[in-house]
Amino acid sequence: MLSMAICEEVLAKALSTGADYGEIFAERSPSSSLYMVNSRLEEINDSVVCGAGIRVMLGTRTVFGSTTDLTKEGLLRLAEQVSEALGQGKTGVSIHLERQTVGSCCPVARISSEVPKSEKLTVLKRCYFAAKEKDARITQVKAQLIDIDRNILIATSEGKYVQDRQVRTRLACTSIAEDQNGTESGFCGPGRRMGMEMFDRLISPEDTGREASRVALARLGASFCPAGKMTVAVENGFGGVIFHEACGHSLEATAVATGTSQMAGKLGKQIANEKVTAIDDPTEKNAWGSIDVDDEGTPTHPIVLIEKGILKSYMIDKLGGRRMGMPSTGSARRQDFTYEPTSRMTNTYIANGPDKNEDIIASLENGLYAAKMGGGSVNPITGAFNFGVDEGYLVKNGKIVQCVKGASLIGTGSEVESLLILLDQLGVCSSSGSVPNEVGQPLIRISSITVGGRN
Repeated sequence: MLSMAICEEVLAKALSTGADYGEIFAERSPSSSLYMVNSRLEEINDSVVCGAGIRVMLGTRTVFGSTTDLTKEGLLRLAEQVSEALGQGKTGVSIHLERQTVGSCCPVARISSEVPKSEKLTVLKRCYFAAKEKDARITQVKAQLIDIDRNILIATSEGKYVQDRQVRTRLACTSIAEDQNGTESGFCGPGRRMGMEMFDRLISPEDTGREASRVALARLGASFCPAGKMTVAVENGFGGVIFHEACGHSLEATAVATGTSQMAGKLGKQIANEKVTAIDDPTEKNAWGSIDVDDEGTPTHPIVLIEKGILKSYMIDKLGGRRMGMPSTGSARRQDFTYEPTSRMTNTYIANGPDKNEDIIASLENGLYAAKMGGGSVNPITGAFNFGVDEGYLVKNGKIVQCVKGASLIGTGSEVESLLILLDQLGVCSSSGSVPNEVGQPLIRISSITVGGRN
């Protein structure tokens, strides 16, 4: 993408006014999507993100700029601009880069961007028509197949010259069901850091479509969830969004380093029930959020965030590390070359616990079973969080009795930490731009949490 010699010259220019660190992040990332609705292919979109960002640092001061001009002259011009913005006087430096290799946690057999559109359309149709034919009450289906081929290069004044290729493929389906009770929707959207081979052995397009329709049909005729304090069981898989939003963002250096996170200063302290062990693992094979190297060129590794309730680590990027006096954990991410890197999660999950799944449900005398979670959000400063429940059921005396809609899990302030303390049963699992993340957990029980709904 950029030669080592050009990167050395550009970095020398970037450091010419006294910066103690310089970095080039270049990328060329083609992507495509096919969108199907009303039984026909509605859209085909192809795009390419291509350009470079240059960042210089002096202590905790940073200057960043980006350009789509990847010529030597264009990069030197940008380097001069960011160095002058730092403005610490003139100095002469020389940069020597060494090529570094990265691991391969995500082998790809058939790169999606190199597969004919006709084959992708076949996969999309299999999903679409399986969803549409699930039931006569399915009145509309929207299906989309997306693939991204991210090619990046990171060169730094510390001597790093790293290149990586990150291929991701995702199939997403939304089904609309309608009857005399009204209209409801369901969604299913599996994705992997894989190519088209994921549809040969891991992801069934038909099952994806049928699952979206199943959720929509289950919600038809459902009554609104009652509001109030409840014991809640959250199913595995995307239920992990609770930890991701309520706690994960509070463990990112972006918030911790500035003292705006409730988790700041709590390393080594108990912040969760002793049954809770939480991990951010960017090396999970072919997982959606996996990366071999972060966007600052640091090799990645699994990070134990919480071990048996004790806070063990934060997720740290270079700037956050400078502010905190701690090394980077390989957690720097950015949406694309126009963004500065910041600390972000990858594949974050709560590890399996000792309890049996059937015992968790049976323990609910009067509670909510959240079979599928929707989106969520948290304010890392105040800890206020809100998570939607896409598919929920009331539980009476240990038995699932009724599908409900409109449920949400709500908390504020110190309840972020309280939520982790209240994860009293764990079963066994059968920010700055948009970056790929994956979440997970076993079936969990929260002994008491505010459930939003209607009374």
